[in-house]
Amino acid sequence: MHILITRPLEDSKDLIIKFQNLGHKVSHFPVIKIHKKKYEEINFEEFSGIIFTSSNAVKNLDIKKINKNIPCFCVGSATEKITRNNGFQNVFTADGNVNNLKEIILQNFDKKNGKLLYLSGEVISSNLDKDLITEGYSIKRIINYSALPIEELDEKFIELLKSSMPEIVFIYSQNSAKNFFKLIKKY
Repeated sequence: MHILITRPLEDSKDLIIKFQNLGHKVSHFPVIKIHKKKYEEINFEEFSGIIFTSSNAVKNLDIKKINKNIPCFCVGSATEKITRNNGFQNVFTADGNVNNLKEIILQNFDKKNGKLLYLSGEVISSNLDKDLITEGYSIKRIINYSALPIEELDEKFIELLKSSMPEIVFIYSQNSAKNFFKLIKKY
């Protein structure tokens, strides 16, 4: 089977290797690139928990001054893996679903315990922060990265895809889906 992976390479290496080891042909077709944004210096002492809705939010955060025992709420296993690899000890994970993440926060973080720090990209698929504020939580959202579209593709890669069309395409975000379709139309 021919599988097309659209995530940036650093986020998809393990998956590509797993599929190849299972005998699949895998093409890597990144449709976005991640760009770290400048953001205000964070006083981590103000917060009693952190929410990450993307592994990119963890990768683009200076974590040297964070207590690694602070409760971390992650949207999925890729985000959980990178938080644990960065030394965080108290990690709660949803199954890649923001609605599940909200429920995990409601069940495992008492709003009386303090303020939550929510780190994310510019474009989000759900208003998690606003939903939690409605539930009585105190949250500060900081945007620490943006997903920029890839606009040009290598002609050799396009010809390769045309000669062997993928049967499965993995698309991981709303941003990726939009740019994937834009690139498909263009080429």
